[in-house]
Parts: sequence; structure tokens; C-alpha cells
Amino acid sequence: MTAETSVLLTTTASIAIVHTLAGPDHYLPFIAISKARNWSLKRTVVFTFLCGLGHVGSSVLLGIIGVATGIAISHIELWEGQRGSIVSVLLMAFGLGYFIWGTIRAIRNKPHTHLHLHENGEQHEHIHSLDSTHGHAHTKKKRNITPWILFTIFIFGPCEPLILLVMYPAAESNYLLLITVTALFAIITIGTMITLVVLANRGFHFLNLKKAGRYAHAIAGFIILLCGIGMVFLGL
Repeated sequence: MTAETSVLLTTTASIAIVHTLAGPDHYLPFIAISKARNWSLKRTVVFTFLCGLGHVGSSVLLGIIGVATGIAISHIELWEGQRGSIVSVLLMAFGLGYFIWGTIRAIRNKPHTHLHLHENGEQHEHIHSLDSTHGHAHTKKKRNITPWILFTIFIFGPCEPLILLVMYPAAESNYLLLITVTALFAIITIGTMITLVVLANRGFHFLNLKKAGRYAHAIAGFIILLCGIGMVFLGL
């Protein structure tokens, strides 16, 4: 391994970690949606992995097309920047819409009382909300598309640092190094995303969030909205 290769791989690993940590959109949306929808840790990790794979994979695919067709890396980088601007707005809009929907749901989901009569003449009351697992059916269970909207946004989202990192091996036509850099960046980025999500998921076990359960979707939407605002106005 040459000194240049060693430096490039070390830089790739470092940038992948910093890039993920500095971008709250890489982990906060998954943490928020997981808690709002009461997902298991396994389901949360799988969803995070799929979104991370789509996030990195879309830029990899664009890079492959660029290399195969002879498009300059600088042009691909420009396109990635434009994609980033679009995705920032999409994420902000998604967060706003989810926040509004969650707020309306919370307002409608007021706890209410039902009187139950038993055959032996006993009676008692149950207080629960529309989200309760109690046996009263208020609404039909619908297949939720919210997580898949987020998944689509992540697929469209660019991974700009990766384009900069592959410029050297692409210019040298060193395809083995190109593949190595890409794979290393993808593994560390997705691994860091999953690690942060798992740590946050474990941390929530020490917090009593039952009182906030009614507002879980509104809180999730607000967190995603903040991520979008950070991307649009702060360049996160």
C-alpha cells in the first residue's frame, strides 16, 4: 500500500464518520419515527440500514454512470450539490407535513371513557384513547406510507463527500482503489448511522415518555422539520 493510498483511506474513514455525525438528518429522523411508531430495535436498524444504503447507493450509481460515460467528476459534484438543495427542501416539507398531521392526530386523540357491564351486574369504566390497544375499534388500521416517504427522500439525497473522495482514483483510473474507497465510505457511514440510532434507542429506555405518547408523531415531525431547516439554512 502506497503512502497516498493509506492517506486516502484514512481520510475516507474520517470523513465518513464526521459527515454522519455532523448531519442530524442521518440519524434523528429514524430515532423519531421509531419511537413514534413504537418499532422494535430490529425493525429500526433494518430501516436505517436500507435508508443508508439508498443514500450512499444513489451517489455510487451516479458516479458509475459518470465514469462509464466519461462525465467529469466536477460535473457530477455540481449535480450532487443541486440534489442536496432539493432534498433539503423535501425533508423540510415532509417534516412540516408530518408535524401538522401529528398535531391534528394528537388533538383528536383525547382520552375518553367507556362504561362496561358484565353478566354478573358489575360495571366499570375504561379510560383510553384512539391509539389504545383496548378492544374498541374506532378506525381501520391503514398501511402507513410515512416511513417510505422518508426512504424515498434518502434515496434521492446525495452523498457529496464521496464524490470528492473518488476524484483521485477516478483520475488515475485506479478502479480497485475506487471500489475500495466507495465500499469503505459506505460501510462506515451506514455503520455510524446504525450505531447512533441504537445508542439513542437504548437511551430512551431510561426516560418516561408515556405522557408524551399522544404527541409522538407531532414530535417526530418537528424533529424532522428541524433537520430540514438545518440543512436548508445552516448547511448541515
